Amino acid sequence: MADIKPFKAIRYTEKAGSLENLITPPYDKIDSDQQKEYYAKSPYNYCRLILPMEKNKYETAQQRIQKWLSEGILAKDAKPAVFVYRHEFKLSGKTCTRTGLIAALRLCAYSENKVFPHEVTHGAPKADRLNMLRTAQKNLEPVFLIFSDPENQVANFFAETTKKQPTIEVEDAFKIKHAVWQITDPQKIKFAQKALEDKAFVITDGHHRYESALAYRDERRAQEPWTEDSAFNFHMSYMVPVQDEGLVILPTHRLLKKFKLTRTVMQQLKKFFAVSEITPTVKALEDFLESHKQAPAFCIYDGAKAYGLILKDAEAVSELVNSGNSQKTYVLDVVILRDIVFKIVLKTGELKIDEDILYAASTRTALEKVDSGEAKLAFLVNCIDPETVWQLAQKHERLPEKSTDFYPKPVSGLMMMDISPKEKL
Repeated sequence: MADIKPFKAIRYTEKAGSLENLITPPYDKIDSDQQKEYYAKSPYNYCRLILPMEKNKYETAQQRIQKWLSEGILAKDAKPAVFVYRHEFKLSGKTCTRTGLIAALRLCAYSENKVFPHEVTHGAPKADRLNMLRTAQKNLEPVFLIFSDPENQVANFFAETTKKQPTIEVEDAFKIKHAVWQITDPQKIKFAQKALEDKAFVITDGHHRYESALAYRDERRAQEPWTEDSAFNFHMSYMVPVQDEGLVILPTHRLLKKFKLTRTVMQQLKKFFAVSEITPTVKALEDFLESHKQAPAFCIYDGAKAYGLILKDAEAVSELVNSGNSQKTYVLDVVILRDIVFKIVLKTGELKIDEDILYAASTRTALEKVDSGEAKLAFLVNCIDPETVWQLAQKHERLPEKSTDFYPKPVSGLMMMDISPKEKL
């Protein structure tokens, strides 16, 4: 049974200045150049908390939080609340909205089958976020999860809530509009809790944060007396119905820096795929992918030529991929690409991010990285639909790293949650 709690959010006050100059993308989406840009926007920009430039970044974040609280830049809400959070954004010329609930979700180990991961995680990011939790004792950013709401019970609750004026409204640097409705009414909170109590959740973004929070919870429990309502037993979470039409996943294309498309490689590829040459333009490549969404298919570009690849026989390669027990996993483009093209045909071995492999969000960017010499090969893939992610995760399937890009991400800086040892929910 899922346990959802309201919490007293810590939020910026008017003394901090315009919210548009304070918010940022999630910490792991900020590169060094953007880090400097956010620092320049405001002395209170949220980047100074989630990704400080200073050498002792964890202590710096903790000290800033305390200083900003004492100066009235930040303030903790008087009443516990849950929040309805809506994104409005444009994609391919169409206006989309996505709505979810922000609340404290009780942490559960994956073995409890209440919260499921969907991607592989790595040690370094978890260690980083665990150190931040230990020092700052705050959930600075939410974990993003999905759940199933086939009868639209939660969606109808959102629709009713969003008829009123939002508590927070802001547009970010990417022209995405964020609106938040604060709910303090005990009856409405109880309704949301009841509606979500029988749900299972799949993490879409924030795996490292969630797993770090589990480790932090276990550390705190071992160090001192605790109760079930201790705040460190929970994590601030943004939860969206998988049926929401605005729940969008963008493809993440792969680029290899050291491997070439030789004649031998092409001969090997033809054993597994029907290969056809394509005009190397953005439109032609995207049209090919769009027309082959149902079959495992992707495109390759080497700077001179482009090819479309369609898997010949999914059953024939089922034993060659790391598919677990799910028939559906090995017909996903990203798994075929990893296990057949990279591991068997190219014999890449384990690929290191930045050193061996790069990622690109758009077809145009992927082609440009090859044309500039930054990479030798671009592999363009179709996106995965949310329902597939939802189903596979509950079968304990983990997709390759960066298989999904749920867009847009929850913005950072709207609120944080106190998880210090004495905080209760």
